[in-house]
Formats: sequence, C-alpha cells, structure tokens
Amino acid sequence: MSQPPYSLTSAIVDLVARIGEALGRLSAQQALASSLRLRRLNRIRTIQGSLAIEGNTLSEAQITAILDGKPVMAPPRDIQEARNAIKAYEQFEQWRPVSEQDLLTAHRLLMAGLLDTPGHYRSGGVGVMNGPQVVHMAPPANRVPLLMGNLLNWLGSTDAHPLITSSVFHYEFEFIHPFEDGNGRMGRLWQTLILSRWNPQLAHIPVESLVHAHQAEYYQALNESTRLGDSAPFIEFMLRMILDALQSNAPPVTPHVTPQVEQLLTALQGEMSREELQARLDLQDRKSFRERYLQPALAQGLIEYSRPDKPNSRLQKYRLTELGRALQ
Repeated sequence: MSQPPYSLTSAIVDLVARIGEALGRLSAQQALASSLRLRRLNRIRTIQGSLAIEGNTLSEAQITAILDGKPVMAPPRDIQEARNAIKAYEQFEQWRPVSEQDLLTAHRLLMAGLLDTPGHYRSGGVGVMNGPQVVHMAPPANRVPLLMGNLLNWLGSTDAHPLITSSVFHYEFEFIHPFEDGNGRMGRLWQTLILSRWNPQLAHIPVESLVHAHQAEYYQALNESTRLGDSAPFIEFMLRMILDALQSNAPPVTPHVTPQVEQLLTALQGEMSREELQARLDLQDRKSFRERYLQPALAQGLIEYSRPDKPNSRLQKYRLTELGRALQ
C-alpha cells in the first residue's frame, strides 16, 4: 500500500516530543507497587470511556462490579458490551498489530452476542451518522478486504514514528469502516495495541476516557481529515489526548510504609483474623495494634476486609491487596 496521506505539522512534531518527555518522567516515577492498582483502574476507565463513546450507559463502578463478577442492574446490551471488552483486554497482549487474523479475533470478542457474524468484514454498505445526517459514506463492502490488507501491510512496513503510525492507522481504519458495527471501539483498541508494542506503559493509559470527554472534537477531527484528504487534524487530536492522559494519570509514588505496617504485611498470609495477626506478631495491646498496624494498612489500601460489607463482624478477617502483595 502506498503511504496514507498525512502531513507532519509543527504541532505534530511538538506533541511527539512532549509525549516522549512525559513517558520518560513516567518511567522515572513508576514503581511496581504503585502501578498495579493504577493499571486496573485505568483499564476500567479505558473500557468505560471507549464504550461510552458508542452510547453505553455503564459507569466505572458498574464495570468494576462486572469485572469482579458481581450482579449489575443495567440494559443487557450494555452489560454484554462490557463483558466482551473485559475479555478482549484480557487477551490484548497476545495480539500482533499487523495480523489480520488477530484483528478479526478481537472484533469477534468485542461484538460476541451483539452481531450475527462478529469477526467478519461487513457485506453491505455503511455510513457514519451524526443524528439524521450522513457524515461519511464508507467504501463499498467488496473493497474492504483489499483496503484492510493494504493498510496492515503499510503498518508492517512503515518506519514512521509509532505515535504517528498508530494515529494514521486509526483514522484510515475509521475511513474504511470494515465492520458492520464496532468500528469505533476497534479503531481505538488497535491504536492502543500499536502504541503498547512501542512502549508498554501506553497499554495502561486511559486515552479513551479523554476521547469520550472530547467526543465532539474526536468526530470533528475525523471529518476534517476526510474533508482535507489528510489525516493531520486527527493525528494532532489523538496526540493531544495521549499527552493529556500521560500528564493526568502519572502513577502515585510508592506509599510510605512504617515499620509496623511492614511487619504486618510480612506476617499476613492468606486471610487472617485480628487475633491471629496479633499472635503472629506477638503483640498483646489490641488498641495499639489497631491504631499502629491495622488502620494505617487499611487506609493505604495495602490490606482489605474479607467481609467489606460488615467491617465489625466477629468473623472479619484481613487479606493483602495487589498493592500490599507487591510490597510484601
């Protein structure tokens, strides 16, 4: 495939440099312990943001509940979309950006139970609507396999910067609109996949939540790029979103842990009651144990209740969180 049409504006070059600087600062700040909880939170934000752009009504709290296997009261289609997205992101690291088969597999997971033939290119015409108005009529269905093959071949051969190629791919993917439905979430997913192969930290930055917050600008950038026959406006928009996500979602520094909390984390194995923990640590004073050990560890999110809905239960036990395990 010949190179898709795009211009390298001064804004694009500046944004690429600033994103590189932000990633460098992120690497210097990031520690395993602080990143584990942040990654889970950002994955939830990513799913919620990408689905919300397509009209899904679920909140971050509801998606968290679905992820934890808890019941949620919401439209069945919204719940199905969330479950599909969770499954897709669980397999995210296995996919290759240049693989057509992986792209079709991803679509099959994202749209399972929502389309009759997920994982297959569309067989009919499709347009992008803005209310009653058609803002883009996609190429005929019989051209989709060729166009997608050419686009993936270009992606595998280009030596342009991944920040630029991922944005160009995203725009061209939306222009082709290869599937009957799910093109928006697939385009955003695949841009994140391309970026994550360049820098793994970008797999955990919730760019989609910012795109959702600037949804009108997202569609405006797509339309302007189509009008100009040059994807530069869309590249600029996506790079701004990536930079904003990096700047607003830098991980917190590793929490300060007192010697008492450190001892508690070392002693805690599986689920243990207060009495068991005090005995393990050879501590007699219940009040001192609660104030100097338990409460600080709970407040810092290092341990959690086994019965969070009944904090004063006589059967209450404590266990390590992901963050606590990382510090153990």
